[in-house]
Amino acid sequence: MAIQGTINSSLSQKTSLLSATLVVHIIGTLVALVAVLAWRAPLLKYNWISVPWYLYLGGILSVLIVGLVAISIPKVGVCNATTAIIIGQVSMAVLIDHFGWFGMGRLPWTQSQLIGIGLFAAGAKLLFR
Repeated sequence: MAIQGTINSSLSQKTSLLSATLVVHIIGTLVALVAVLAWRAPLLKYNWISVPWYLYLGGILSVLIVGLVAISIPKVGVCNATTAIIIGQVSMAVLIDHFGWFGMGRLPWTQSQLIGIGLFAAGAKLLFR
């Protein structure tokens, strides 16, 4: 994540944020297409229209994440940006598990998880400059 964010940030500084984000996703699409063809993944086998709409949000979130990381790294540094992302990801994962969002089974949070996130955030504070 730190390498990807740094590379994307540097690319956006040498071009523009939107252009770099587009190019990164085009390259990712081409790599995924090659993988689908190489492993003969049955794309047409699935009824894509019947898939719940919110399961397609990953594409939108991917563009937002790449863009926000590219913006934040030059401002706060790779360590700070990556640490904030990880804390945000773990915190959101606990919420998704607890509420069973996006079709996931419910796994209620525990007191130790909440304490762990608090300690994680406190430890991250030590990394922030």
